[in-house]
Amino acid sequence: MKKLGLIGGVGPESTIPYYRGIVYGVQKKQNTPFFPPLVIESLSCFEVIRMSLQNDRDGLTTYLLTGIRNLAAAGADIGALACSTGHMVFDELQKQSPIPLISIVEPTCAQAKRQNLKKVGLLGTAATMEGDYFKSPFCKAGIDVAIPQPADRIYIADRISHELDLGIMEEKTARRLIEIAEELVKEQHVEAIILGCTELPLLFQGQKLSVPVLDAMRLHIETLVNTILEE
Repeated sequence: MKKLGLIGGVGPESTIPYYRGIVYGVQKKQNTPFFPPLVIESLSCFEVIRMSLQNDRDGLTTYLLTGIRNLAAAGADIGALACSTGHMVFDELQKQSPIPLISIVEPTCAQAKRQNLKKVGLLGTAATMEGDYFKSPFCKAGIDVAIPQPADRIYIADRISHELDLGIMEEKTARRLIEIAEELVKEQHVEAIILGCTELPLLFQGQKLSVPVLDAMRLHIETLVNTILEE
């Protein structure tokens, strides 16, 4: 069994379901009262967002890599980022990391392929929606990725930074994000919506859309559980 090292705190609200999902996911697979070894390095989501908005790839790589090295020093065999935005420098991190890193993007793309999707909508931080790192594997797989209009992208990014990352879940924000998602369905004819920020599933709980939802966090957690249990 592998020991996982998790970069958390980016933000704290999503680190909690990551932890619960991983330890109970392993326990369920093992079908025994057991929890796996796991270590968390808590960083600041505000630093990650700041550097991503400034496109400071070197600074972000250094910041996250320091955390990953601390995880390796604590005995982690594999590592993961409990956020999507940090994946904008995932390739650089993977090259320099002392331990293998498990991406959030790849399992999300794999699920889209399993569902034979041809076009998906992507919600997340500004870096996630406007950058290429999340979209690239989908494009290579022949899946188009649509994003909201500029004003809606600003709204989503602002609510992530000023509400979700602080543990604030507003019903009016949830309603507006549902509207934005449905606009992607109606206007850009997407077949599914990707929740590409690990805080978004917290806001979408109990909400219904007219198309399937790909919860990147849940798919990432499932992949981490399986990787932990690999011989």
